[in-house]
Amino acid sequence: MRNFWFLVIKEFRQTFRDPAILRMIFIMPALQLLILPFAADYEVKNIDIAIVDYDRSAESARLANKLAHSGYFHLVGHAPSHKEAMHWVADDKVDLFIEIPVGFARKWVSEDKASMAMIVNAVNGTKGNLGAAYTLGILNEYNDEIRQEWIQVPRVSPFPLIKVTASNRYNKLANYQTFMVPGILAVLLTMVGGFLSALNIVREKEIGTIEQINVSPIKKHEFVLGKLFPFWVLGFVILTIGLFISYVVHGITPGPNAAVLYLFSAIYLFAILGFGLLISNFTSTQQQAMMVAFFFMLIFILLSGLYTQIESMPDWAQTLAWINPVTYMVEVMRMVLLKGAGLNEIWPHLKSIAIGGLILNGLAVWSYRKRS
Repeated sequence: MRNFWFLVIKEFRQTFRDPAILRMIFIMPALQLLILPFAADYEVKNIDIAIVDYDRSAESARLANKLAHSGYFHLVGHAPSHKEAMHWVADDKVDLFIEIPVGFARKWVSEDKASMAMIVNAVNGTKGNLGAAYTLGILNEYNDEIRQEWIQVPRVSPFPLIKVTASNRYNKLANYQTFMVPGILAVLLTMVGGFLSALNIVREKEIGTIEQINVSPIKKHEFVLGKLFPFWVLGFVILTIGLFISYVVHGITPGPNAAVLYLFSAIYLFAILGFGLLISNFTSTQQQAMMVAFFFMLIFILLSGLYTQIESMPDWAQTLAWINPVTYMVEVMRMVLLKGAGLNEIWPHLKSIAIGGLILNGLAVWSYRKRS
């Protein structure tokens, strides 16, 4: 144990002497939690729209006004022709336009049906699809309004009326920022823990102290645990800073289940630090370690369900996602911070990440023994 604590003290001293690591630990979590939740917003607004109105009726003008004031669209203008509107789409001046044909209002009144065209700039598929969906929703709402005005409703409706009262649980305003904050906090913990531990043994190789440690009486598992423990403690510091910022800025708190979150984070940090040490064993320079760590971290984050639902991924990607340790951290962060989940709810995730941590750290000890 004496050798272990000697290594721990040595690592803490080296860490606090390096200003780059200190900035990564204290400044990066604060900046990312202050900036990223506001930038990573999938709610699409201010979609540029144009209208080609060949009908020029009161109904078509009313429809144009409804689109312009919906809150989702920015009306660029009324294009004089289909050809001109297509030029606007090609020049990225508008994201979509609707074309109202001649006789639109007359057919609607006389035949109880009418048609129009909608052309969408689908270079950005997400924005194009959402813009089209918003437009269709507004058109359906407008259609219902007109029918309510034109149709004489009988005293007793022949159709049953269903009144739906909706309420949001866990995210009352259905705010995307609230959904993103726990995921970003999980990724911060992953990046700092993974990158710092990946650089650890490599730094000893570069400055030449690894040979001295190899000929010392320090046992292999003591060496690995001594390298891991300081960053495990620093992970809790990062988590605490992140939770404080989440509460002050975003109003998100773990509430009475904070201990559950810290328990899971302790085991998760054990796993992700072991992965970083494993990378460190197989690389010779800090540049190599950073590149390999960045490669895996990028895959881990994209497959974690941070941005897209895991259920929406192909089957092979879903399989990889549930092998990915970051997936479990993102899930548990959201379960505890947003739903107030307790130990019983996160227990399956806890068991999975504990097994993963044992495997990763076992490989780290084994690979270091083989290469030293």
